[in-house]
Amino acid sequence: MNIDSIFEAIHNGRIRISDHADEESEADDLTFDEIYFSVLHGEIIEIYPTDKPYPSCLIFGKTFGGDPVHSVWAYNEENRWAVLVTVYRPDPTRWINWRERKRS
Repeated sequence: MNIDSIFEAIHNGRIRISDHADEESEADDLTFDEIYFSVLHGEIIEIYPTDKPYPSCLIFGKTFGGDPVHSVWAYNEENRWAVLVTVYRPDPTRWINWRERKRS
């Protein structure tokens, strides 16, 4: 899985948004345009190859205004669809430079 595959799925409208991601985006006042923008200008910071039903990854990006955003995307290699699993504004007390989890 790479970010280009997810970018291509977004660009071609091959995306699904989970109910959870829809709820979280609303709770964190994030538009889908901002979320897509954050992916297009973002980077994969964690990969979850054993996630089911498809491997997924955590992407760090920024909104139009430069606010940090984390989004988890699953990707189906077979049909080249991406699924937005969840999205949130990361808690600064839990992340180092928005890219590395702080150890407790």
